[in-house]
Amino acid sequence: MQKGIRLNDGHVTYLGLLAKKDGTRRGCLSKRSSDNTKWHTKWFALLQNMLFYFENESSSRPSGLYLLEGCICDRAPSPKPSLSAKECLEKQYYFTVSFTHENQKALELRTEDVKDCDEWVAAISHASYRNLATEHETLMQKYLHLLQIVETEKTVAKQLRQQIEDGEIEIERLKSEIAGLLKDNEKISASPAATPCEDDSEIKKIKKVQSFLRGWICRRKWKTIIQDYIRSPHAESMRKRNQVVFSMLDSEAEYVQQLHILVNNFLRPLRMAASSKKPPITHDDVSSIFLNSETIMFLHQIFYQGLKARIASWPTLVLADLFDILLPMLNIYQEFVRNHQYSLQILAHCKQNRDFDKLLKQYEAKPDCEERTLETFLTYPMFQIPRYILTLHELLAHTPHEHVERNSLDYAKSKLEELSRIMHDEVSETENIRKNLAIERMIVEGCEILLDTSQTFVRQAKSDKSGQDMEHLDFKIVVEPKDSQSFTVILVASSRQEKSAWTSDISQARQHTSQSPSRQTRSRGCRAESPRVTELANISSVLSVYFNRMCPAVHRQHPLQWPDDERL
Repeated sequence: MQKGIRLNDGHVTYLGLLAKKDGTRRGCLSKRSSDNTKWHTKWFALLQNMLFYFENESSSRPSGLYLLEGCICDRAPSPKPSLSAKECLEKQYYFTVSFTHENQKALELRTEDVKDCDEWVAAISHASYRNLATEHETLMQKYLHLLQIVETEKTVAKQLRQQIEDGEIEIERLKSEIAGLLKDNEKISASPAATPCEDDSEIKKIKKVQSFLRGWICRRKWKTIIQDYIRSPHAESMRKRNQVVFSMLDSEAEYVQQLHILVNNFLRPLRMAASSKKPPITHDDVSSIFLNSETIMFLHQIFYQGLKARIASWPTLVLADLFDILLPMLNIYQEFVRNHQYSLQILAHCKQNRDFDKLLKQYEAKPDCEERTLETFLTYPMFQIPRYILTLHELLAHTPHEHVERNSLDYAKSKLEELSRIMHDEVSETENIRKNLAIERMIVEGCEILLDTSQTFVRQAKSDKSGQDMEHLDFKIVVEPKDSQSFTVILVASSRQEKSAWTSDISQARQHTSQSPSRQTRSRGCRAESPRVTELANISSVLSVYFNRMCPAVHRQHPLQWPDDERL
């Protein structure tokens, strides 16, 4: 008998008091008893998706709790009352809370006010974390959108104020110049017998004012052109592209720091420990755990220095040549990824040594590690190639098609994706062989088909059928060759429908492949009673159906190849 689920009584009591104080909905409701005979008045409080009820409003401890996640709350019709209680029931309004999981009786409630009833139904219907999460996400999107609008308006207002101030200054300056020119003009008109030297000086002043006006108009035009470009999509794309490059520099610096910790805090100290008189680990194990780690660190230190040099020449950012240098060297990641699972197994085996485990904990306790384990640092290089692919994808999204680096970055992205696929296939193939070998070891008499490297593991099912349920699901194939003894293959289907389909397919294959009336195929099962198999060429169709239908966890990438009689 299954025991009841244990709850933290103190925490539930605290939540009940919190619901009683700050609940979404609180009030007295009548609750139908479990035997559907009586109605009990309780004081209910709704907090998020939890409905608490108390004996009365002054109770300090909840009497019960209902979890409302995924429930359905609807108004319910009033039950047919007896003649004596008709007037009393007409003043009651009923609603039910139905739960979606099995073996859970619906909660029946009633209240004396129709408005109160509708408010309770609406509150319980919306008491779901899913609804709260959806509303929160919608509000956050609106909030971020409003923030962007406010920031844009602030920037535009600041620019407009600056333009107005510049215009006012220029206007005041022009007014003063015009006033001066008017005064000079009055002087000239008052003294017509002015000397030619004075006329030349006045002309120079006029030319100076004209030059000033032309310069001001030109500067204003260029200012408008620059502001239009700043607001253009091309400029916005270039800003985002620069942000991607700067974030790439930060992530590369962090990755180089992680590799530096891996090499200096773990690899080199463990090499020195392996050379001691009582080594806690061998040099071979150190090499297996940290395969190519030091080479990867040197490679990315060079790449990081080149990236910093490119950032120093901002805003001219040329990155394609860096990836051209990096791509031929990334093949060392293949060996690291292929060896990763094996390195973790070696590390787990070495941890069984107390001296090694104690030494490793000392290394992991250093401040640079920040409470991260060696397994964590060994996992970081596994995600670097996908991180480069994502960075290049985002960089290409903000690089114009006519950009000088477009083709080079696209080529680097395709090469990284190809390398990532190869690494993924190699890891999958290694893991596939390991799982197939594990399944082959579980079979008592073995299964040579699973030793073929062309077999791909798909899934492994678990059977919950008892021995009595399997009695009517087995059937037998008896094969009687011409020149040798007969042999039997017993099969067990997963269901009666599978058995019927199975026998029908074998019967059709038998009609196409049988060449003499002495061959018989009968119904029954799934293991070989005799290991001797002869004349496979004559019954290849039957056994092809056998392997394709009875091994659903193995997907054959190549057609079944049957050996010749001489090789048998």
